[in-house]
Amino acid sequence: MLAKPAVPRLETIMRFSTVAVAAALTVVSVSTSLSGQRPDTQIDARSLQLLAQGRSLKAAGNLDGATDMLETAVAVDPRNRAAFVELGRVAEARELPGKAIRLYREALLLEPNDVTALQGQGSALVMKGAVVRARDNLAKIRTICKGQCPEAVQLAAIIAKGPPITTAQVVKPATPAKD
Repeated sequence: MLAKPAVPRLETIMRFSTVAVAAALTVVSVSTSLSGQRPDTQIDARSLQLLAQGRSLKAAGNLDGATDMLETAVAVDPRNRAAFVELGRVAEARELPGKAIRLYREALLLEPNDVTALQGQGSALVMKGAVVRARDNLAKIRTICKGQCPEAVQLAAIIAKGPPITTAQVVKPATPAKD
């Protein structure tokens, strides 16, 4: 009797070994990246200090200085959700609702159930005229709070007030010069 060649078995092992190695590398890289991330409660102390300075500058009316400090806080630790929220408030103070909406969205990407960011985004949406989307934020806040909370009351009042009324500026046409 002739012995079967070992080539098919070796070929099968070689085919699956590359898949096994790739899977093992994936598991190692994912576990390494997850262990390298800090939990939300461990925001860099320098970032928190910059956040406090930014809030002080905003309270003093120095919106440019506040923006600089808050952007630096985010650069130091991109997981500083409170810095994104404060940047959104500064953008609202500058009457830049589109920018505020984007900044609140950054905070919500870090924590989708942040009622402060939801309220701020809802307020900016109303300023932009997107009242229906602001109502969606209000519904989500009420779901998270399971009742009345200050953020829900504030956003409901802003929605009830409605978007700011803007009027087009009427410019009189220049009268043609008489010869």
